[in-house]
Amino acid sequence: MTATPPATTTDSGAPAESDEHSLTVGPGGPILLHDAYLIEQMAQFNRERIPERQPHAKGSGAFGHFEVTHDVSAYTKAAVFQPGTRTDLLVRFSTVAGERGSPDTWRDPRGFAVKFYTSEGNYDMVGNDTPVFFVKDPMKFQHFIRSQKRRADNNLRDHDMQWDFWTLSPESAHQVAWLMGDRGIPRTWRHMNGYSSHTYMWINAEGQKFWVKYHFKTDQGIECFTQHEADQMAAADTDYHMRDLFEHIRDGEYPSWTLYMQIMPYEEAADYRFNPFDLTKVWPHGDHPLIPVGRMTLDRNPTDNHAEIEQAAFQPNNLVPGIGPSPDRMLLARLFSYADAHRHRIGANYQQLPTNAPVVDVHSYSKDGAMAYRKTTDPVYAPNSKGGPAADTEHHGTPPSWEADGALMRTAYVSHPEDDDWSQPGTLVREVMDDAARDRLVDNVVGHLLNGVTEPVLERAFEYWTNIDEKIGARIAQGVRAKADEKDPKAAEQGSPARRTMQEKA
Repeated sequence: MTATPPATTTDSGAPAESDEHSLTVGPGGPILLHDAYLIEQMAQFNRERIPERQPHAKGSGAFGHFEVTHDVSAYTKAAVFQPGTRTDLLVRFSTVAGERGSPDTWRDPRGFAVKFYTSEGNYDMVGNDTPVFFVKDPMKFQHFIRSQKRRADNNLRDHDMQWDFWTLSPESAHQVAWLMGDRGIPRTWRHMNGYSSHTYMWINAEGQKFWVKYHFKTDQGIECFTQHEADQMAAADTDYHMRDLFEHIRDGEYPSWTLYMQIMPYEEAADYRFNPFDLTKVWPHGDHPLIPVGRMTLDRNPTDNHAEIEQAAFQPNNLVPGIGPSPDRMLLARLFSYADAHRHRIGANYQQLPTNAPVVDVHSYSKDGAMAYRKTTDPVYAPNSKGGPAADTEHHGTPPSWEADGALMRTAYVSHPEDDDWSQPGTLVREVMDDAARDRLVDNVVGHLLNGVTEPVLERAFEYWTNIDEKIGARIAQGVRAKADEKDPKAAEQGSPARRTMQEKA
């Protein structure tokens, strides 16, 4: 026998008179303004969409846990990474450039954000499925994102705009080589790795400091779509990655990742052969091998995607004792920018939402503002003599600091002998990729460049790839020139009259 459903209520909990009929003057009369339930329904509907994220708008996620399987207490005193510790967490996967309605299988890096609900407060790691990024200085970040989104005039994404930025920003070469290779389109979120990309600091119980990078290696194995497969999937199922994760967790097939760390002694960074805090560089595993830490498993889907995933707020400034930032310029800027974005997008009290709230008690002097529901008690200021909370300097111990001096300036990193932009992407192409992967890379780049990239940007793109690898650059240039005069009759038939006229004149 079916249970009787609960009665509909207003948002204040009072019983609603009707789910179907507005309050009117007679059956054919006007609707009345004092139908408070109708007004509530319409007003809430008009406001139920919060602004989408600027980058990483399209995505979803799931809940799970992280369990430490190896002892790394010699490197950090953070409670979350002590032997045998199990910590609940939330993970959100996303694309970078696309809007909320864009296809999951566009060629794009994937966001890989993790929120650990630790016994010392929330710890967030904001990463991607690649170990590097396009730029190394936050001054260029906003411009990079705009170059990957839509033009001001026609509101279309534009490959010419993308390559214009990339070819004028040689530090992008390493990430672009990743993006245009097989890893540019993971088959599913379950079949991709996650990286902190940034360098962080770990501090152990004795106050010793280490530089670290996080590597979440998928236990399902790396699998990727070819460009053709991704294009077909974009047409067949725009939300393929989102659907795949939800259905596998629903069916009890829980995906997992093993966390490994690269760890560099604090003193080694000063004279390492390239800047270890440069976000466009990887640390060779021969120098700093992967050290296993534990396993992350996702085993619970959200029940309300908006409340638990869309309103989830990941921010790299959520750090706990034993973990700190590094001189990575991009990381230092993100310590501000992410929290600022959340205050704009969700509201000043976004950390009080259940999906963002820590599992430990909060004793904060923050108060008031829209949507504040955590009770505030006096005293509401510090310092005070009224028994209010006080800073816990002993628990933190050695602060996450490093030496820095010199005149104030705006300049690039120049202190290491191998800080060039081309060596590491060249190594990726020549030594990491095999012949088949290089062939796919060339095809992917040629196809991308043929889609609207104009001179002189096109010539700069050839030079860009030649700087990465002469043979690859020559193949790309040859491929583009050979196909530049090819015409697709079907595309011409389907195009606009203006486009057909241009093609006929060409």
